[in-house]
Amino acid sequence: MGFDLNETGKSARAAAYYLQTLSADRKNEGLRAVADALVKNAAGIIGENAKDLEKARAAGTSDALLDRLELNEKRIEDMALSVRQVCDLEDPVGEVLSESTRPNGLLIKKVRVPIGVIGIIYESRPNVTSDAFSLCFKTGNAVILRGGSDAIHSNTAIVDVIRKALKEVNINPDAVSLVTDTSRQVAGEMMKCNKYIDLLIPRGGAGLIRSVVENATIPVIETGTGNCHIFVDESADIDMAVNIIYNAKTQRMGVCNAAESLLIHENIAADAIPAICKSLRAKDIEIRAGVRAFTLAPGSAPDMKNATEEDFATEFLGPVISLEIVSNVDEAIDHINRYTTHHSEAIITKDGANAEKFLNGVDSACVYVNASTRFTDGFEFGFGAEIGISTQKLHARGPMGLIELTSYKYKVYGDGQVRQ
Repeated sequence: MGFDLNETGKSARAAAYYLQTLSADRKNEGLRAVADALVKNAAGIIGENAKDLEKARAAGTSDALLDRLELNEKRIEDMALSVRQVCDLEDPVGEVLSESTRPNGLLIKKVRVPIGVIGIIYESRPNVTSDAFSLCFKTGNAVILRGGSDAIHSNTAIVDVIRKALKEVNINPDAVSLVTDTSRQVAGEMMKCNKYIDLLIPRGGAGLIRSVVENATIPVIETGTGNCHIFVDESADIDMAVNIIYNAKTQRMGVCNAAESLLIHENIAADAIPAICKSLRAKDIEIRAGVRAFTLAPGSAPDMKNATEEDFATEFLGPVISLEIVSNVDEAIDHINRYTTHHSEAIITKDGANAEKFLNGVDSACVYVNASTRFTDGFEFGFGAEIGISTQKLHARGPMGLIELTSYKYKVYGDGQVRQ
C-alpha cells in the first residue's frame, strides 16, 4: 500500500493539538527517552545507514556529500547529545510576552504558543531527522519529515526509533512522521498541503530550496545556501587570517557555513595571498582568482585558475574557493552584497571602524569580526540543535532554535464586558 500524505497530515494535526497540552516535564521525559533510544539502537541505525552509503558510492557521490550522509557511533552519540541539550533548554511555550489591562477592565496577555504542524524537506544529512524532531517536539509542534532518497534507510531507522521511544513513555508517536515516498510527486503534494501543514522549512541545496520557495502554497522559511565570504582587511594579522580561512574552508567543506569566497585588500595582497594559498593547497583546494588577483599579485600563487562571474556567486561545497582583490572595505561590502546568499560573512581586521562598517553594511544573517564562518550553527550559538539557518528576514533569520518555532496568541480575561 502506498504512502498516504493525507492520512499522515490528519494524524500530525491531531498530534499537534495533543502536544499543545503537554507540560514541559512530559516533553522532557519524551526527549530523554529518545536520546537514550538513539544510543541503544546505534548499531541498527548504522546498519541501515550503510545501505544508503553503498548506494551513494555506487552513484559516484562526492566525498564531501558522503561525509554529510555517513553515520557512526560518535555521530549518533552527538545526535543524542543534541536531543539532551534541547531537553535542558527552557521551554518557551507559555511565556507571557506582554500583559496589559484596558480601561474597560479587560486583561490582555500575549502568550507564546506552538506553530502547529511543521513540514521539513531536506537532503543527505540524517542528523537533521533527530534535530528537527527534538526542536519541534520541545516547542509542542508535530513534524512531518521528508528526507531525500539518498538517506531513506537512515531516516526510516531513526524515525522508527523515535516513535517507539515516545510510545514507551505514553506519548503520541505521531508527534513525528516520515514521508517514506521520496518521489517528486509526493514532495509536490507536501508543498501544497495547506490543510495540515502550517509551515514548511526546506534544508538542502540551492535547487531544493528554490523548488520549495517557488512551488509551495504553505508559508516557507528559506534556509540556506551559503556563499560565505571572508574579507582580509589591510590591517589584518596575516597569521590569524590564514588560520581562520583554513578552518572556515576546510574543516567541513560540504556544509552551508563553509567559506566559499575570499576578498583581500590590495595593500596586503602581496603578503597575504601566498600565505593563504599555501595553507589551502595543503588540502588540495582549487583557487579561482579574479582579474585583479592575477594583476596585482602576479606569481604569488602560480596554480591559481581564472574565476568566472559565476564562480563568485557559487556555493561550491567542495575543494574550490574564489578569490578577488579589493581596494577598501566599501568595495568589499559592495562585492559581498552583490554575490551573497545572505548567510555568513567575516572580516579579518584590527581596524574597529572598518569592522563596524562591515557589520553594518553587509546584508547577511550572521556577520563576524575575526572569527570563522563555521560558527553559524544552532549548537555553537547555544540553541542546542537547530532547525535550519534562515537567510530571509521574516519571521526568522540566522540559526533557528526554539523561539523561531513558536507563534503567539492573545489570552483575554474579562468579567462580563461587552463592546459598546
